[in-house]
Amino acid sequence: MPEVRYLHAVNRALADALEQDPTVVLFGEDVGEAGGSFGASRGLRDRFGEDRVFDTPISEAAIAGAAVGAALSGLRPVFEIMFMDFTTLVMDALVNQAAKARFMFGGQSSVPLVMRTPHGGGLGAGPQHSQCLEAWFAHIPGLKVVCPSDPASAYGLLRAAIADPDPVVVVENKALYALKGELPDAPQAMPIGRALVRRAGADVTLVAYGAAVHTCLAAARALEADGISAEVIDLLSLQPWDEAAVLASLARTHRLVVVHEAVEAFGIGAEIAARMADIGFDELDGPIARVGAPFMPVPFSKALEGAYVPSAATVADAVRRVLA
Repeated sequence: MPEVRYLHAVNRALADALEQDPTVVLFGEDVGEAGGSFGASRGLRDRFGEDRVFDTPISEAAIAGAAVGAALSGLRPVFEIMFMDFTTLVMDALVNQAAKARFMFGGQSSVPLVMRTPHGGGLGAGPQHSQCLEAWFAHIPGLKVVCPSDPASAYGLLRAAIADPDPVVVVENKALYALKGELPDAPQAMPIGRALVRRAGADVTLVAYGAAVHTCLAAARALEADGISAEVIDLLSLQPWDEAAVLASLARTHRLVVVHEAVEAFGIGAEIAARMADIGFDELDGPIARVGAPFMPVPFSKALEGAYVPSAATVADAVRRVLA
């Protein structure tokens, strides 16, 4: 299979969706003429026209509100929020309107929209352009949340999100946009809600999503030198998440470490740890560990940001603690 960059896989998914479904429209700040802040929609306006790929005013609340209205009117809007930090401005439309419509209208209406937004550090962009806020959206009934980790899942999950009858938040880590990986000539959508085993192991399960998957894979390679076999589970989907896959892995390894770049407190890892302590208690041979960012804003300084984002060494240390 040919190798492509993560960002090119996103562009391919958008192009294929626009080509195959005339109800798909793409809009947001700079997505048309400039091709998006990171280039995800480059060339799509020229290919599909200004009535289907277009720029909007700098108003995230207006963008999200327009997407809800378009979805209720029969379109499948895909809108981009330039940085996940700016999703603070879409909360009413997304949380109070899009997520609630199917319930409030007795199942007679759906809101098939997609919000694409990048999160995470690695660029020295500071505290207002680097936050990981996915736990907010995973907490809302009516929303689905996915976080791809490589080009194949970037394509597959975005296609699944666009085809889904309900609102889906697609979270992309900025540090992964240049990542290369295999993508089939005829790629397909991936099911939302299903995790993948990225590395098999016998001694401990590492559960992660997005860029943290690669951190866990690096930690697993380092641990192997010490005779520790770590299994790495890539969640891919945060809401719904694949409880069965995590539990099955825990049954094989009997120890669990959950890793994410988001602040550790009240995060996705807390939910996974709580559920596994409940339904997987009999499988546990040690405490569950969480590895996340400290409870503070993301630093501007590259050196401080490097210390802020969980590293492979931090993950390996957590594994040694649960094995001790």
